[in-house]
Amino acid sequence: MADNAPEKSGERIAKVIARAGVASRREAERWIEAGRVTLDGSPVASPALNVAPDADIRIDGKPLPAREQTRVWRYHKPRGRLTTHDDPEGRATIFADLPDELRHAKTVGRLDMNSEGLLLLTNDGELARTLELPATGWLRQYRVRVHGRIETDALKRLDEGVNIDGTRFRPAHAELERQTGANAWLHISLREGKNREVRRLMEHLGYTVTRLIRTAYGPFQLGNLPRGQVREVPARVLRDQLPRG
Repeated sequence: MADNAPEKSGERIAKVIARAGVASRREAERWIEAGRVTLDGSPVASPALNVAPDADIRIDGKPLPAREQTRVWRYHKPRGRLTTHDDPEGRATIFADLPDELRHAKTVGRLDMNSEGLLLLTNDGELARTLELPATGWLRQYRVRVHGRIETDALKRLDEGVNIDGTRFRPAHAELERQTGANAWLHISLREGKNREVRRLMEHLGYTVTRLIRTAYGPFQLGNLPRGQVREVPARVLRDQLPRG
């Protein structure tokens, strides 16, 4: 069995597997725990093991594919699609309509079934995990339609962060775009992205979300990308915008 003691150089093996685009780092860690990963012919005991760039890493006996150049795509997710590869209940997923080359892509975060707008995909599982972390500091921006008459003082409560059912939500910012009768459109921005965060924040203020569109994730914008369409981010843009390291 491969030695658990980390080497002085190289990257952690779970991170290397994630960067190869075959799994997220958490998935790679589970594979290692299940004994599915070998290094130079020996089972790997620890996901913290550091490996050299030319290490012979295999999963279920198959060589780890050569690392591809990092690629990122912008996708305009429609409503009614789950952000998952497979659904045991047979509901429609985003991957059913995406090109074959994106069949194994990793999503950067999620949008729930009834949400729409910008969703980033990448072939780099480690990058996907990094961009999801609040520590990365990327702003998520949304246009949100709610039912109810907006009170600006209520929206300001989000600026300091709120506690909802024992969960602490970091500061978010909401601005009224327009009020039309009993409905209103808001601009909401936040940097964390907990599960159903925007919906839970609005419910906390007494408003019901009837439409939710993500318009930006960090420096990447939805823009005029048609619903259901996907566009690759140019390599030069990635070099300028992605975190270093």
